[in-house]
This record gives sequence, C-alpha cells and structure tokens, in this order.
Amino acid sequence: MTGLPGVLAALGLALAAQPAAAAAGLALPSGIIELDGRPAPALRLETTDGATVDLRSLRGRWVFVHFWASWCGPCRREMPAVERMAAALARERLELVLVNTAEREDEVWAFLGVVAPSLPSALDLDGQVTERWQPRGLPSTFLVDPQGRLRYLALGGRPWDTGPYRAFLEAVTASAKGPGSG
Repeated sequence: MTGLPGVLAALGLALAAQPAAAAAGLALPSGIIELDGRPAPALRLETTDGATVDLRSLRGRWVFVHFWASWCGPCRREMPAVERMAAALARERLELVLVNTAEREDEVWAFLGVVAPSLPSALDLDGQVTERWQPRGLPSTFLVDPQGRLRYLALGGRPWDTGPYRAFLEAVTASAKGPGSG
C-alpha cells in the first residue's frame, strides 16, 4: 500500500469507510484525517498539576489527545495555538489531554513554562501510553468522540486556534455523539 491508506495501515488505523464528516456536511481542514471509530487505546497518566487523567473518565465529552515533546520544533510552534484554542473553546465541549512523550518532568516544566504556561500535560515518562497510541510523529493529535472512539487524526502541527481548524473543532464538539453515531 502506498499513500495515506498505507501510512494509516502502518499505524494500525483505518480511514472511515464512508466518511461521516462529509455526510454531515462537515469540511475537514487540511491535514485532518477521519478515522474508522475504533475504541481509543487506554490512557491513564499523572499530570504536571498533580492530577491523574484517565480517558475513561472523560466519556461524554470530545477529547483532544495531543502527543508532543520539548525537542520537537513543530510542537514548539504549535503549542501556543493549542493554548489559545483551549482558552477559546468551552471545556464542557472539548477536554484537552496533552501527553508528553518520554521526557523528564523538569524538561516538560521548562518547555511549558516558556511556550504554554497555562496548560498542564500528562507525563508519559516511560513511553508506554505513547506506544499504545502509536502517533508515529510529533506532534500528533487524535480527537476521541464522547463514546471513546477514535474519530480524527492530525499528523504534524496545526494552527488550531484559527480559521478552518477552530471552525472544525466547534462543529465537531457541537455534536454530543459525533458523526455517524446515530
């Protein structure tokens, strides 16, 4: 397989057979891929603010699961847009889960303190959660629907707080169930 289907197959993901986004009249911005709706992998981690984030406890809301690292140039450029997007969208509609990939806590604190001071991040210190999710590049963002299913994927940085990306997030999160869930 070549092209996008081959890349997704290598990631263990599949494109939606009949894109629900298109059927719902939802335009996908550049670089956003609709997935097949399989259950999201487990995610339970401690965060920089001392809490525990568990994806199962976030059922009923859309979840923006964002994998990043401090050494990643595109992550550094994207993180302020993620912070602005998080401030602009209602938390009851979109829960933000940042996952730092296998770095020391002091590296995470130093990065966030400069680049996105208002955002806590989950700490995947041993890389096990990242291994389960297999983002295959940083940054990578998965959108998980309120039923805990993988719906969308963005590989690489995006200006989440602007134009079509913000409109996309607002439209997606306006749905309590997600496209194609009936």
